[in-house]
Amino acid sequence: MRQPLRHTFTSILIVVIGALLTAIGFNMFLIDHKLLSGGLSGISMIIGYFTGWNIGILYLILNIPVLLWGYFAIGRYFVLLSMLSVALTSWFMQIIPVDLLGNTDILIGAVFGGIISGTGIGITLRAGGSTGGFDIIGSILTQKRDVPLGTLISSFNAAIILMHGYLTKDWNLSLYSLITIYVSGRVVDMIHVRHIKVTAFIITNEKDKLLEKLLQRPRGVTHIKTIGGYSHQERDMLMTVTTRYELAELKRLIRQIDPKAFVNIVETVEILGEFHRPTRQR
Repeated sequence: MRQPLRHTFTSILIVVIGALLTAIGFNMFLIDHKLLSGGLSGISMIIGYFTGWNIGILYLILNIPVLLWGYFAIGRYFVLLSMLSVALTSWFMQIIPVDLLGNTDILIGAVFGGIISGTGIGITLRAGGSTGGFDIIGSILTQKRDVPLGTLISSFNAAIILMHGYLTKDWNLSLYSLITIYVSGRVVDMIHVRHIKVTAFIITNEKDKLLEKLLQRPRGVTHIKTIGGYSHQERDMLMTVTTRYELAELKRLIRQIDPKAFVNIVETVEILGEFHRPTRQR
């Protein structure tokens, strides 16, 4: 099996496992106690608790316009994996019993719901996709403005908690839900830090093909001529700054075009100037 095909198969398998864990965290720990997760799943839960509608179906319906927006605004491979994740999570939520564990303590539900769903979300992000919702919205918004994605998502989630407390008048449930969102966020950050920026130095023999693809992304690219210290041969190096959130898509693109490329990826401490792709190639 060729490397790109094997990598795609592995990513799909991880997304399936991530969707299963996310659905387990939602059904067996959060929904059983009327708690909330973050993002569109949290909004789905609020609507479901008040109307009795199926939360898994609501989760799917609310994500459809966001996924379609993301399909045209950001990497298609990323969004296709996200579509698969959302569809599988919704399906798993139909077959996993809500009250399978019986009457567990609400604090246990909040903590373990956050750990399990956060693990599912984290490994899905590592595979190059997402669980939809605010992750995709935040990623689109940060393409034009250099605002930390984590700050945006935290703000969205805070609004959900406030809305839940106002509507239910039960601030205890809202505070327990806040524990869930915090724990889930910490687990996700342990597995995949979304808002950290990285710089990729790519030494390649397929400069033209790779440059053409990289310029289709919303990030700038710099072409540098280099000379090998050992071989004394002139080589082409492409440098681009991206987010850890978009890194899986970048690595997939490089593997597809030049599997033999030498790539050095380093964490970027600070950026001055434009982060998104400028109107004129640099």
